[in-house]
Amino acid sequence: MLRRTIASLKSSISLHITEEKDRICPKHIDSVITFVLGGPGSGKGTQCAKIVETFGFKHLSAGDLLRKEIVSDSEYGSMILDTIREGKIVPSEVTVKLILRELESGDNHKFLIDGFPRSEENRIAFEHITGSEPNFVLFFDCPEEEMVKRVLSRNQGRIDDNIDTIKKRLKVFESLNLPVIDYYAKKGKLHRVIF
Repeated sequence: MLRRTIASLKSSISLHITEEKDRICPKHIDSVITFVLGGPGSGKGTQCAKIVETFGFKHLSAGDLLRKEIVSDSEYGSMILDTIREGKIVPSEVTVKLILRELESGDNHKFLIDGFPRSEENRIAFEHITGSEPNFVLFFDCPEEEMVKRVLSRNQGRIDDNIDTIKKRLKVFESLNLPVIDYYAKKGKLHRVIF
């Protein structure tokens, strides 16, 4: 299933690049933007690494950007830390600003945005602030018990990789992320990868 999705992504990317090549617009709007969605432990990071290696995308993990902001001692750092500890979602405008900063830096114009948007509010904020939509949305559909097992065994020392927080994160994912997945499915942008 993943091979078929990657093949579809590859042909669509070359089509997009051909069609968009001569447009003059802000750098992030002329980019190929792919949202990568799935519950915690669904394999987003693992599969993104393979897509980066194969197709040269830049991988932006919303979670990694937030964790990086926490340790940078920025104005948002402590608020992000408290929000993540509670298993809640960081305010959309904060996450979108961090993503936008990455979209506008460097020379790569192909992006995998992993773990974002996590809610309709995130999706709307991204479209409003950046003035663009993703070209594709990959959804890694993984059973809940498998996600829990993966998160608890990955042993990365993350503050949110414990049984209490993972249960909260899965409830948040189900209630907030599924409407986003349905939205992109209706728009024909969703590519579901079933594990």
